[in-house]
Amino acid sequence: MSERDLLLHVQIRRALEARIRSGHWGPGTRIPTEAELCEEFEVSRITVQRALRDLADAGLIVRFRRRGSFVAQAVGRHNLLRFTGLLIQGPETHGDHKVLSARVMPAQAARLRLPGVPGEEAVVQMERHKMDTTGQVINTELHVLPFRLAPDLLDQPLEPLTTHAYLRDRGTELVRARMYVEPHVLGGAEAEAFGVPAGTPAFRWTRETWTRQGEIAELVEMIVPPRSERFYVETDLSGSTDHS
Repeated sequence: MSERDLLLHVQIRRALEARIRSGHWGPGTRIPTEAELCEEFEVSRITVQRALRDLADAGLIVRFRRRGSFVAQAVGRHNLLRFTGLLIQGPETHGDHKVLSARVMPAQAARLRLPGVPGEEAVVQMERHKMDTTGQVINTELHVLPFRLAPDLLDQPLEPLTTHAYLRDRGTELVRARMYVEPHVLGGAEAEAFGVPAGTPAFRWTRETWTRQGEIAELVEMIVPPRSERFYVETDLSGSTDHS
């Protein structure tokens, strides 16, 4: 996909992220106002707000009402709840994708087996790399979805695609997601993709997503190498919301 084809807010997010990652905007730097960014990029305020929201979700900036937005003191903090889809608005993680493969196949031939899906049923398998602004692979992704829930997935622009949002847009009611985190040792091809020695320890994250009807909607495997980023889970202990 060319730069011209990308969504405007993605282009703006990339440009602003590059200024942060390069050190042009150091920690604590106040970034231009929404009005100034609208003028610079010649876009609407809504487009700028979406780009800034993505940066905030990625932990790259912090936003204060009436004070503006500032580069975060600790760049690279990620809320793990985004990976389960509980807080999903935009991508699960910040960065751009490189699509390695995407095709339809029998479930029994997929690299991940969907629970309850017969082997002869068609599934969509998509393999992507998540990239940072320097072109370094952040993590690998392997998605498998039932074809009946995603019949036109391969017709979509796959680089910026968020699968949960895609499924919801098609009318699939997602009600439950569970993520497993396991230790993982990088093999030769994986290690080469990340630019680290084979045998480097990493994490294997597996996310299952289920529909209201109790059917599996997607299975995702992510390989996450050790990096400077920090992952966290934040819980509201005020008691103002009942999550039972």
